[in-house]
Amino acid sequence: MQCEIAIVGAGPAGLSFARALAGSGLRVVLVEQAPAASLSSPADDGREIALTHRSQQLMRQLGLWDRLRASEIGLLRDALVLDGDDREGLLFSHREAGRDNLGWLVPNHAIRRAAWEAVAGQADLTLLDGVRVAGVSTDAAGAVLSLADGRSVRAALLVAADSRFSETRRAVGIRARMHDFGRTMLVCRMRHDTPHRQTAWEWFRYGQTLALLPLHDPHVSSAVLTLPQQEIQRLQALDEAAFNADMQARFDGRLGTMARLAPPVAYPLVGVYAERFIAPRFAAIGDAAVGMHPVTAHGFNFGLHSVEALSTRLLRARRAGQDCATGAVLRSYERSHQRATRPLYEATRAIAGLYGDDRPPARTAQVRAGPRPACLAVPAAGDGRPHRRRGAGDTSRCRCAVRGLARALRLRPRAAGSSRPRPPRSSRRGSTPASRARCAPCRIARWPRRTPSSRAPARTPTAGGRGWCSAKTGRCRHPARCSAVAPARCRASRSRGCAAAR
Repeated sequence: MQCEIAIVGAGPAGLSFARALAGSGLRVVLVEQAPAASLSSPADDGREIALTHRSQQLMRQLGLWDRLRASEIGLLRDALVLDGDDREGLLFSHREAGRDNLGWLVPNHAIRRAAWEAVAGQADLTLLDGVRVAGVSTDAAGAVLSLADGRSVRAALLVAADSRFSETRRAVGIRARMHDFGRTMLVCRMRHDTPHRQTAWEWFRYGQTLALLPLHDPHVSSAVLTLPQQEIQRLQALDEAAFNADMQARFDGRLGTMARLAPPVAYPLVGVYAERFIAPRFAAIGDAAVGMHPVTAHGFNFGLHSVEALSTRLLRARRAGQDCATGAVLRSYERSHQRATRPLYEATRAIAGLYGDDRPPARTAQVRAGPRPACLAVPAAGDGRPHRRRGAGDTSRCRCAVRGLARALRLRPRAAGSSRPRPPRSSRRGSTPASRARCAPCRIARWPRRTPSSRAPARTPTAGGRGWCSAKTGRCRHPARCSAVAPARCRASRSRGCAAAR
């Protein structure tokens, strides 16, 4: 079988990518090992997908959003981040974001069904369902898929969309950095007495992380619990009454009486980031490229970004009459997707690792970090701009969390005879604690870059023997001896140090 594009994996990303190529004249073959019946009527897996404004726009363009039922769309207006036993927390309001809401929450199986309905009957699309890929080979001319039933597919471009544990990605020789968080996520739809007011919760507690995702019904939410595997198994083995009591206690009864509406489902937490997204005549999208920790709620949003980034470049080359699978086209896609995903992926991995660690050093770092994971826990508004004020919706590009985490983990020594920690090096170079700036939305401290104007004026040793080692560092520790021994070196840069001290 000959085609221009071969897609392995008919998940949400694979189906969305096939839909993005509709009407382009490109022949597309979609290979999926599951039968078509399971694609048309996917089972409810318990997972809720947070969608940003940009993702919602893309789904409208692809014809997916209008296929969702009104009862399947939960509105996310605000987000509340709690730390420890905090009663108030840090609120991210849609009003301060300048939008009607921060995002939406849609069941994963509803997105899969809508994507399947969108591609059903699509021209130039061939579905090969119920068949497994047995082998993959690529060269400068194209890619060849060998199927388990003996058939083969030759394509100008092979696209992997077969989960974060992609066998297709592995077959073309692309390694992936996998991080096992040592935790398991349990999701369960719960009914509760107190209305959720369309507010999502992210609650970082010692030994566990709780989340509450508001659904369409004001008294129904998706409860997410992150614990070690053994504890998750114990919860799954409880009867319904015991399970409800346990969940109610974990939420401190803040939602009143809680009752589950469906059996809980567990998923191991493993983050994946492919070392490369492309190879000759090959590209990875969706979870095959980036598999996120769910604390950021950006997994499918990044999947849609990969769909948009790759399809836009392919169609542009197609309209120009060029080969759509050239190295230049694929490298452009890789750069775009790496810039969009790498900072948040690394920050998420560090934050999730910190708050999932119960060892004493990690506990100390958690106390120092406080509610700083907030900027990672709130879905981005998707307008592509860094936030400027508290509550701004787009936090996807906020790198303050990385800086805050680094400072939290850096257990700075105390200065002799001082009860306060020694300030960072940057503060001793002309900046003072009073000049410290803060990123308002996430409350993470940032130290401004040192500029020539921030340096103290140069001073020379006085006749009375009061000298200064440097214009940058302040008072000389040995004023009398330094000015007497080598006043010139005393006025030199900090790298030379105090002459008397040497």
